[in-house]
Amino acid sequence: MLENRIRREDLKGKVVSAEEAAMLIKDGMTVAASGFTPSGYPKAVPLALAKRAEGGDKVGITLLTGASVGDELDGALSRAGVIKRRFPYQTHNDTRNGINAGTIAYQDMHLSHLPQYMSYGFFGNIDVAIVEALAITEDGGIIPTTSVGISPTAIQLADKVIIEINTSQPMQLEGMHDIYIPEKPPFRKPIPIEHSGHRVGTPYIPCDPSKIAAIVVTDMPDKVRPLGPIDEDSKAISNHIIEFLENEVKMGRLPKNLLPLQSGVGSVANAVLGGLVTGPFTDLTCYTEVIQDSMLDLIDAGKVTVASGTAITPSAEGQVKLYQNIDKYSKHILLRPQEISNNPEVARRIGVLSMNTAIEIDMYGHVNSTNIMGSRMMNGLGGSGDYTRNAYISFYTTVSVAKNGDISSIVPMVSHVDHTEHDVMVVVTEQGLADLRGTSPTERARLIIDKCAHPDYKPMLNDYLERAMSGKLKHEPHLIGEALSWHQRFLDTGSMKIK
Repeated sequence: MLENRIRREDLKGKVVSAEEAAMLIKDGMTVAASGFTPSGYPKAVPLALAKRAEGGDKVGITLLTGASVGDELDGALSRAGVIKRRFPYQTHNDTRNGINAGTIAYQDMHLSHLPQYMSYGFFGNIDVAIVEALAITEDGGIIPTTSVGISPTAIQLADKVIIEINTSQPMQLEGMHDIYIPEKPPFRKPIPIEHSGHRVGTPYIPCDPSKIAAIVVTDMPDKVRPLGPIDEDSKAISNHIIEFLENEVKMGRLPKNLLPLQSGVGSVANAVLGGLVTGPFTDLTCYTEVIQDSMLDLIDAGKVTVASGTAITPSAEGQVKLYQNIDKYSKHILLRPQEISNNPEVARRIGVLSMNTAIEIDMYGHVNSTNIMGSRMMNGLGGSGDYTRNAYISFYTTVSVAKNGDISSIVPMVSHVDHTEHDVMVVVTEQGLADLRGTSPTERARLIIDKCAHPDYKPMLNDYLERAMSGKLKHEPHLIGEALSWHQRFLDTGSMKIK
């Protein structure tokens, strides 16, 4: 089996145990790892490193990944106290708890920015890259597995590279990748992608073989996350979007097969995209970051011709389906570095329809997608901003209430701003859809309240807006003393409702 996995003869002598490889990582190092929501991340070496720390070795690192990763990396290293600084996105409870407790220093970032900030030297020296791979070519090129993420940049910059060859990943993934690494300014050229399926790079990550310090052979599958069922609220949100898109086609603002679709991560995003399986659109293309279960369903239904992303992120059921039909899906899926999949230049050029989820949205259209009650980090910004500001049409979706109705997702003012009103074109809840294009702030407020707010909160929102508008300033009026009172009321009483 290794003959096909390690094709360069002089590298076979670099095969070591995970424990030996983990010894290459020293206290204070900056480590960059493969992996993206959570697919294609290293597992054996981080587990060995965590065990080292638990055994008494002093080792604390700055960890950079493409996005969220599995328990064997974020979880094990957080519990062992190894992660001291973390960038740029995470979803693990132990990591999140460390961030919110202040024991892990964290910066939330646009995912397209991280690789180029690394290459610009903004994070200092990259000491070690740990990358999961399908195989190593005769030239030392690294063939990724189910994600690309920051792996090309990590391999290019790191002093030492540790490769985890994962034999649980099917060889049919080979050929699915398109690796293109932009030059640094002032030598950067236009990224020559003109449509979702346009290949512009190589099917492997170039790597200087002399940098490969260790190779570890594993057979540990990705610990993928479950996706929630497509409930009635998600169906309603999806139906509102489909109706809107049908009208855009009718008005001549979109072609019949739409424009490339981008959908965020998680159950709601998966469900919204899933509505297109039985929708009226065909010959669809996708230019996104994650390929979830609904994308596989769209390929099965003959609705999607090409899906470009940086990771395949299925549920456990979707993973079985993917591997059982990998020959079919490999003809439609293209995996790129996140600096390319999330690139604003490409998104603007090809005109993506971006659909992302929010924690809360205020009546003027500002979106909070990261911090609950303004202070508690949930996961992070992810790639949503990369697409939103550069989309042909940008959508934000959320269920109108949370916590059994005690929290309104539509509020007078968001407690944290990730996406400003200038970038948000369409807001959708299960209640309805507000098209904000070409509207003034107060027009936006009336649309969002009328179309998207839950009936329990509409009177409160309208009352706030009318009292705010009674003052002298009419453009985007607020009652500053009350703007965040809904959040304070929830923190004090457990509900945003006035009792």
